Amino acid sequence: MSLPEFWFLLIAVLFTGYFVLEGFDFGVGMLMPIIGRGDEKKKRTVLNTIGPVWDGNEVWLLTGGGAKVAAFPEWYASLFSGFYLALLLILVGLIARACAIEWRGKINDPRWRTWCDIGIGLGSWIPALAWGLAFANIVHGVKLNERKQIEGNFLELLNPYALLGGLTTLLLFMLHGAMFIALKTGNEVRDDAQRIIRVLFVPTAVVVAAFGIWTQLAHGHGWTWIPLALAVIGLLVAGFAASQGRDGWAFTGTALTIAAATVLLFGSLFPNVLPSTINDAFSLTVDGRDGTKSASSTHYTLVVMSWVAVALVPVVLVYQTWTYWVFRKRLTTDHIPAPIGLPMESAKS
Repeated sequence: MSLPEFWFLLIAVLFTGYFVLEGFDFGVGMLMPIIGRGDEKKKRTVLNTIGPVWDGNEVWLLTGGGAKVAAFPEWYASLFSGFYLALLLILVGLIARACAIEWRGKINDPRWRTWCDIGIGLGSWIPALAWGLAFANIVHGVKLNERKQIEGNFLELLNPYALLGGLTTLLLFMLHGAMFIALKTGNEVRDDAQRIIRVLFVPTAVVVAAFGIWTQLAHGHGWTWIPLALAVIGLLVAGFAASQGRDGWAFTGTALTIAAATVLLFGSLFPNVLPSTINDAFSLTVDGRDGTKSASSTHYTLVVMSWVAVALVPVVLVYQTWTYWVFRKRLTTDHIPAPIGLPMESAKS
């Protein structure tokens, strides 16, 4: 395996971890107003399930994005030339969600909490949809010209395949979030999450299967049937386990589905990192094979990055595993204390 191939694989692993972990964060954010409708304690219980981990989960995106900039600068530069608006929407959504989560409990006022809930909702719905749109378009290919710039506009990204990809990540993250809430809560909150799982499961399974088959038939390779099969198996395990009240296995099933679907996308993309629909010769590839343009950095840069990754990635994995172990217990509304934030009048003064 060459160094560019190694870094393509590592970026795929980082984004897989991001979608598995941040996926249930998005799902919890989308479901919080549904489960907690009219009940502040339920809302806070749902939000507290991700309270200790949501910001740590975003580290996977920062690391994956940083690795892409350093290892494949041509990929990063060309991608932003055509996906600027879509990636900006994701960034704005993530910022709004972070501010809303951090500030929601600072002021004890229903109106303030309502606005924060809107921020959490928009900051969950928008990225959950936009990530699917973005990755589907990357796999499908874009109008990349000989100057390595993407032609066209944002509306061209809203093609049928990409829209199905966006709907896939939206529903799958929502189902994943419902599985996580059921795993992390008890009593009436867990009951509400299980009801949502029963409603979401069939439409999610249909959409995931349709997108996976379309991806495999249009862009996949022989071996990418394996992750597609694993994604289906994960959904079947999740559905059966949820029906039996086995919350841990149900959550593991949706995690497997998200991980397998991400492998399917990256596997279908390789050896390209950004295919051109204008001319195959204009495509960006991992290592410049078949006369195409290599998107990777110099050999020396990749060597230094590899040593840093070997030293630091295990530390991050151990720390995050420890965090999930410490906060592994279930939450109920009985654990939620009375609000302690400042009244709105004091906050204004």
